[in-house]
Amino acid sequence: MSSAENGSGDGGGGTAAGPQARMQVVGQYVKDLSFENPGAPAAITQRPNVDLGVDLQARRMDAEHFEVELKLRVTAKAEDKPVFLLELVYGGLFQVQNIPDEVLEQVLLIEGPHMLFPFARRIVADVVRDGGMPPLMIEPIDFAGLYRAKTAQMQQVRVGSPGVA
Repeated sequence: MSSAENGSGDGGGGTAAGPQARMQVVGQYVKDLSFENPGAPAAITQRPNVDLGVDLQARRMDAEHFEVELKLRVTAKAEDKPVFLLELVYGGLFQVQNIPDEVLEQVLLIEGPHMLFPFARRIVADVVRDGGMPPLMIEPIDFAGLYRAKTAQMQQVRVGSPGVA
């Protein structure tokens, strides 16, 4: 009974520091998955050159829920011939509470993909392996660095854009 009494005061209801910031995964899912294997079976014995592209998006679903999409595009070529192409859009639904608006985008586009990445990485490895190639283990991605680079690029576009004469 003391726990019920402890949580049911009539005022304040929080510490002096304010409510706790929180980001929690509600669900995660494959939104889109495509695998093309034009190099099989000839390319199965070759070691292809692999190129990885990453894109991130976040959007508000309601007051506390946001969807974060981690988009991975893996292209593999051997001797300038396509071996395989994999595109994955892996989504997560997050519940976000008490995170200030000025850092919300940063939290969603850094912490969200960081939480989703191990699962997306496993899907990529499994699909590539099931396509007849050795499993592809993507190196960890610096989502904070990606966010900073994208923010800097957006600022360059704003500063360098013509229109003010």
